[in-house]
Amino acid sequence: MKIFHLSDLHIGLKLYNRDLLEDQKYVFDQIIKYAKEEAPDVILIAGDIYDKAVPSAEAVEVFDDFIAVLANETSSTVMTISGNHDSAPRVDTYRRVLAKQKLFMIGKPPVMPDEYIEKVTLTDEFGPVNFYLLPFVKPSMVKLITGTDADGRNLSYNEAMHALIARENIDPDERNVFVSHQFYLPVGKTADDVERMESEIRTVGNIDEISADVLAPFDYVALGHIHKPMTVGDDRFRYSGTPMPYSVSEAGQKKGVVMVTLREKGSAPSITVLPLEPLHEVRVIEDTLEEILKQGCDDYVTAVLTDKVEFDIFDMQARLRAAFPNLLEIRRVNTQRADYSRKIQADEELDPYELCCSFLKDIDEDSLAIIRDIINSIESSGEEDT
Repeated sequence: MKIFHLSDLHIGLKLYNRDLLEDQKYVFDQIIKYAKEEAPDVILIAGDIYDKAVPSAEAVEVFDDFIAVLANETSSTVMTISGNHDSAPRVDTYRRVLAKQKLFMIGKPPVMPDEYIEKVTLTDEFGPVNFYLLPFVKPSMVKLITGTDADGRNLSYNEAMHALIARENIDPDERNVFVSHQFYLPVGKTADDVERMESEIRTVGNIDEISADVLAPFDYVALGHIHKPMTVGDDRFRYSGTPMPYSVSEAGQKKGVVMVTLREKGSAPSITVLPLEPLHEVRVIEDTLEEILKQGCDDYVTAVLTDKVEFDIFDMQARLRAAFPNLLEIRRVNTQRADYSRKIQADEELDPYELCCSFLKDIDEDSLAIIRDIINSIESSGEEDT
């Protein structure tokens, strides 16, 4: 059985306030092309369909178009779970109706003692394959199932997940696939051992970490939540990562669709990554201003200036934005500290706006506009008081 593993689409996400919908559609078109060429039996989307619980109408339309093509123009069964960015009730809408169309949209986890993880069974020449579809879970959501500790407090994420898996009747003689959107740690590793991306939401103290030993009963585990493609202590347990870079920390990362082929029980799955090319790369360019300007392009660029001289802020920004229409930010390194030790005479008149600009280096035009508005508001308030 051939499986496509995707996750963390984050449709509607903005990168430094830049709309990425066109970039996302560009990547989704590549996924559709792969689906038509490879004809997977199943396409798994392991959570975070949208970037917000209440997505924009435009984001919903992009996902609707993507799913409609997969459902109507391929023979694949599509299975999707909600992630921590999604609204579980919204994803769950029409769940039973859509299942009849080979589209499984699982938003809510089991919450009552008589409920279990959604299980979908498909069959190929080697027999059944059981897909266990578990949306993002907090211990408080499932406490009626898992119980609480001796003091009546919710279990930890790790304890709750182990309790949920333990109550499932998983047949060890059949092939079993788990789809989950949580933070799993390889056995013996700590959260500090896992590289996290700027585009991810993290919990204070990493209280959401779960030991990957709970994944042992499964022949393949399709994970979402971590944005960098990676395995979790075993090639069979992996995060597909985002389909395109969603932060500067992901610059240079190779993204792709994880293609998994399951054969007879007991044999290792065949795993290949089909590369996805972004419409615009995310790049960090570090050099002097003049050298950076020579590399002008349409990519999403963070410019890191190494010049040791001061620049006219407005001229520098204008030149960089002309060379890089999709400039994300400007950073400075090794700059000389400006001398602010000059004494100001009591009768010296200073323009508040210019004074602020002399202290705040390399700020963008939007920030400058905010400073002007604040100063204008203060000055207007002072005039009204007099």
